Amino acid sequence: MKVFQIGAAGGVGRRLTQLLAARGDSVTGMHRGPSQGETVREAGGTPVIGDLIADSVEDLAQKMQGHDAVVFSAGAHGTGMDKTTLIDGKGLEKAADAAAAAGVPRFVLVSVFPDALRGGQGGEGFEHYVKIKKTADVYLTRTDLDWLIVRPGTLLDTPGRGRVTAGPAIEYGDVHRDDVAAFIDAVLHEPALNRVIVELTSGDTPVADAAAQLATA
Repeated sequence: MKVFQIGAAGGVGRRLTQLLAARGDSVTGMHRGPSQGETVREAGGTPVIGDLIADSVEDLAQKMQGHDAVVFSAGAHGTGMDKTTLIDGKGLEKAADAAAAAGVPRFVLVSVFPDALRGGQGGEGFEHYVKIKKTADVYLTRTDLDWLIVRPGTLLDTPGRGRVTAGPAIEYGDVHRDDVAAFIDAVLHEPALNRVIVELTSGDTPVADAAAQLATA
C-alpha cells in the first residue's frame, strides 16, 4: 500500500510511518519544516514539503497522486484559534477535496473523542478546537471518499500495550499514541471497515483483533 500522511512528523504520524514501513508499505510524509523532514525519513518515510494553509487543493492533489490512502493526523497543536481553523478545519477540507481530485479512495482522519471536554477544564481554545474537529468530521462524512474517522481518547506518550477498546460508542478514557498508530495501521489494511466513526481507548482487545472485529460487524 502507498500511504500519504499529513502530519507525518507528529506523535501519531511518526509511529504510524514506522509500522507501515516495517510491513513493507510505502509512506510519503508531508511536513512543513526541514527538521520535520528528517523525522519522517528516520521513521522510514519519504518526506515531501507541504503546507495546509498555503497549498491549494490542486497543489495537494498533485502530491497525493498515485497513493492508495491518505491519513490526516495534522493539527495546530495550540498555536492559536486562527491556526486551528485553518489547519484542523479548512486544512482537512482541502485535503479531502485533494484526495478526491487525485483519485485516492481511502481517507483516515484522526479526530477527537467527543467527551474530551468532560470536566470543563479545556478553556476557550480547546472548546474551539473540539468544535472545529466536529465540523471537519461532518465535512468528511459528506464526501464520496472511502473515509474512516478515528476518535482517540486522551493521548499518552508512555509505551503502548497493544490492546484497545474500539467501537462506534464507548466510554471515554486514555489511549497510548503507540496504540493509536497501531490501530490505524491495522484498519488501513481492513478495506471492509469504511465510512464509519470509531472511538478508541486503551482496553483488553489486541489491536489487530479490534480492527478485524469492527470490519466484520
